[in-house]
Amino acid sequence: MARLRDLYKTQIVGQLIKEFNYPNPMAVPKMEKIVISMGVGKAVQDKKYIGMAIKDLTIIAGQKPLICKAKKSVSNFKVRQGDKTGLKVTLRGVRMYEFMDRLISLAIPQVRDFRGLNRKGLDGRGNYSLGLSEQGVFPEIDISRVEAQQGMNVTFVTSAKTDTESLKMLELFGMPFKKANKPEK
Repeated sequence: MARLRDLYKTQIVGQLIKEFNYPNPMAVPKMEKIVISMGVGKAVQDKKYIGMAIKDLTIIAGQKPLICKAKKSVSNFKVRQGDKTGLKVTLRGVRMYEFMDRLISLAIPQVRDFRGLNRKGLDGRGNYSLGLSEQGVFPEIDISRVEAQQGMNVTFVTSAKTDTESLKMLELFGMPFKKANKPEK
């Protein structure tokens, strides 16, 4: 069983009930899914980039990504409708917790000049998004074989009703957020 799932059941639920006064453990917000997406704009000029991105995202997520195609033609970007321009993976259950554990404990500490995650990545409905500038921060990726740096977006979808509930839950999971600036009086 995933380490973070055990942490959620044994400690996080109790702490959230104390802080937000939920009537029962079923009312406590939980992680629903994690969506990892990659925009592969270089694939328009050279089709090998989409193959490399699929390989890397499969290694990172542990499952094969869905290929996203352009919905409209955009002449400025030389994109035609139907071109393969991105990838996405939706993780749930054990894979979700395993990815979250690797992201928090292994990948984020590898980011250069890291000073904490931005707290403004919340969307108002309890979901949090962050961006990574390269796939090389994950230890599964062999940096010597990477031909092109590829960024990705990671979205944590929770059942929390508010951003404060979601932020507190993610902090309890161990997400390294920047310290909140307290307003001066």
